[in-house]
Amino acid sequence: MKALIEQKLAVLYGGTSAERAVSLNSGKAIAKGLREAGFDVQLIDTQDYCLSDLATLDIDRVFIALHGRGGEDGCVQGALQYMNIPYTGSDVLGSALSMDKIRSKQVFQALNLPTAAFAIVNKAEYQVGDADKILQQLGDVVMVKPANEGSSIGMSKANNAEQLHQALNAAFEYDQQILVEAWIQGPEYTVAILGQTPLPVIHMETPHDFYDYDAKYMSTSTQYHCPCSLSQADESELQSIALKAFNATGAKGWGRVDVMRNTQGQWQLLEVNTVPGMTETSLVPKAAKVHGLSFSELVTEIVAISAQGRL
Repeated sequence: MKALIEQKLAVLYGGTSAERAVSLNSGKAIAKGLREAGFDVQLIDTQDYCLSDLATLDIDRVFIALHGRGGEDGCVQGALQYMNIPYTGSDVLGSALSMDKIRSKQVFQALNLPTAAFAIVNKAEYQVGDADKILQQLGDVVMVKPANEGSSIGMSKANNAEQLHQALNAAFEYDQQILVEAWIQGPEYTVAILGQTPLPVIHMETPHDFYDYDAKYMSTSTQYHCPCSLSQADESELQSIALKAFNATGAKGWGRVDVMRNTQGQWQLLEVNTVPGMTETSLVPKAAKVHGLSFSELVTEIVAISAQGRL
């Protein structure tokens, strides 16, 4: 087996999901960081690419930089596993389960991990009157999320039955199954995970109603605080909950866990991201920098972790 630095890497990026634009930026940044570390790297946009062609390229290992469907949901992981090509991050199960917001919340509930109350809405069964019933169950304000999208795509806040009906119809454009979550009032945090190590917590602040796509990628008013100003005890507790959630969905290697804290001071798990954004200004690199890792060192460590036990 070649030494890690001698392995030829392919960075898979782009793809066809609704998060393609973010993935293009992540892939370019990852390839740049790996090359700075001395790796031989080939960038491959999977949009019009036949994955079986990887077998002809003498690729030793793949760094998956695909966000959303097709890249973060277990599909590409299964294809690579079938071809016996090692890859970074979570395997098929961990990817698929983490990507599905509904199933991952059901796992959190089963393991008594804190998460907000929710309802499941199926497009095929939905009727207009269901909106009132959902609000009676969850409260007057709710969050609507497609079950299998990332980067806050298709998400919206609803304050009444008419808004909920409109929000569900908008979300149905992205998915057949929708998660409706009781509104959580309070600050949002994220915990990057590297191996089994939670990195310093980041507190996100936005003037938007929630941390939406614009707040993540377009806005200049979003603020990121790392150190996050939590007490040491609170930060340690949050890191512990995040790591439990990461392991609960079967995630591996690296990722990011998003959490909020409600007005009662309770942590509320949102989701596990198995291929989070990786531009040089993304959240995981921000946390890694405070932890003492440069971007190049971070991507090298992700590759090294993927080689442990999966050579």
